[in-house]
Amino acid sequence: MYTRLSCSKVFCPPWRRCISGQCVCKMPYKCPRQDKQACTLDGSHYYSMCQAKAISCRSSEPVFSHFSSACGAEEKVEVHLRKSKKHNVVMIKTAKGTMPVCGNGWNMASANVVCRNPQKEPRGAETATTIKHSQIDKASDWPEECMSVRCTGSELSLAECTIYNPQPITESTDVAVVKCYNPKGECKKFLCTNGKCINQGKACNGIDDCGDYSDEMCCQRCNGAFHCKSDVCIPLDAVRDGVRDCLGGEDELDENPKPVEIKPSDLFSDPMSEIRAIRSSTESQLQCGVPNMEYEFKQNATLRQRTKRLVGGEEALPTQIQWQVAIQDEGSIHCGGAYLGGCWVLTAAHCVRPKPKSYRIKFSLWKKHQMLSTTDSIPVKNIIIHHEYNAQTYANDIALVQLEPLNLSDKCMKDNPAVRAVCVPWSTQQFQPNDTCTISGWGRDRAGMSAGILKWANVTIISDCKNYYKDRFLPGMECAGDLEGKVDSCQGDSGGPLVCKDASGVSYVWGIVSWGEKCGEPNNPGVYTKVAHYFDWIRFHTGWAAVTKYNQ
Repeated sequence: MYTRLSCSKVFCPPWRRCISGQCVCKMPYKCPRQDKQACTLDGSHYYSMCQAKAISCRSSEPVFSHFSSACGAEEKVEVHLRKSKKHNVVMIKTAKGTMPVCGNGWNMASANVVCRNPQKEPRGAETATTIKHSQIDKASDWPEECMSVRCTGSELSLAECTIYNPQPITESTDVAVVKCYNPKGECKKFLCTNGKCINQGKACNGIDDCGDYSDEMCCQRCNGAFHCKSDVCIPLDAVRDGVRDCLGGEDELDENPKPVEIKPSDLFSDPMSEIRAIRSSTESQLQCGVPNMEYEFKQNATLRQRTKRLVGGEEALPTQIQWQVAIQDEGSIHCGGAYLGGCWVLTAAHCVRPKPKSYRIKFSLWKKHQMLSTTDSIPVKNIIIHHEYNAQTYANDIALVQLEPLNLSDKCMKDNPAVRAVCVPWSTQQFQPNDTCTISGWGRDRAGMSAGILKWANVTIISDCKNYYKDRFLPGMECAGDLEGKVDSCQGDSGGPLVCKDASGVSYVWGIVSWGEKCGEPNNPGVYTKVAHYFDWIRFHTGWAAVTKYNQ
């Protein structure tokens, strides 16, 4: 089952990175420096909460305490339970004093954090309830203020949650109480991945009832929560909060209702602001998946867009598909590819052989045999064919082309306004069957004639491809097209990109044109190499910066 550490479904926090579908601990030095100094429970300090969390990641023991320039012991944030009659009242100690946690906003996600530490129950809480302050045992003194908290459920202590400034307690004020989990034999309800048993009705409500988020990871619909396209439920207060939670970014679209704005003066501690800053800083360094809209080809009377359909496709404008490249082999172009950024191009293994000097990569090419003013022709330094590529079955039909760097430079081409990189998908769940994507290339038409001008067409991802190709359809392959045969990739399109755009407008190279039968005929969809299946292989050879966005 999936959990919050399954990065094929969700994003890793800044102190973890995605490796083979799992969020694993980063080395602390990989965390960027932030404005606020992070203090720890033992009184030491780090240059960010991310660094402190990267240290605690390996032991699963809390390290972070609070943000401060002094890191004094009196400022330390601690939590304990105070007994009142039959209830365990949650108490929080900060520089503001020791007081109960307010009942408003209190839920199972926060209760799980309390029971996980310091109570040492890894599965979290059994119940998260509230009682009226008037029900508290009055035999002993109780503070006259309480502090609200909001947790995602992943935190190791309440210090890592958002903490609000104290508010006065009245007789009608609710305060938080908790009962930590106590297993009771065989589970006949919803069994979480961590072994916790919860009521079926608590699954898919956007709240981490399990303690590992496994109850929110496989939901066709959500109850009072936001449904991500990858079938993950997230709480409504995570929508438009400045942190991308859904893989496609649909939770941050302007069309979604904006949550109630929280004033900075209301907050005692806001670790989410650091997560927001790290995400924003890291993502701004990677430019992929968004074409340069400022560089538009201007149509004129002598060169106008044509509407003639070629194997279901249309001729592109000269600088329309900015990540499309042509692979020239000893003067001839038979394949395409996708520019990944840096010095890297992605193509099909059957398009290349390990003789880099025989190839050149052409960027911003429109007419196959005529260069534009923006066209670049770059020599090749290295060709990396997947080590398990099988030329007979087209298994693992994927290759990387490394470009030759410019003299005395680590760049491989001069800045070109008509060239942009496409992003690489890290999760096989980012796009789903029936999604519409785009193919492009100089492939042949129905009459077998090679296209002289770059063309494109929209195709649909097809889910049941094994029904059409039986045992020939292997892991790492994807089908797309039109079962009526109206659109398809054809010979000469090989190695070219199948590009899908997510809800936020970022484009990913979802597939590489690989093989198919009976080009453009019904019930013979095109077969593509599924790029996300090879994410770790691509990252291993290219390095992180040239790979992807939104999943650092």
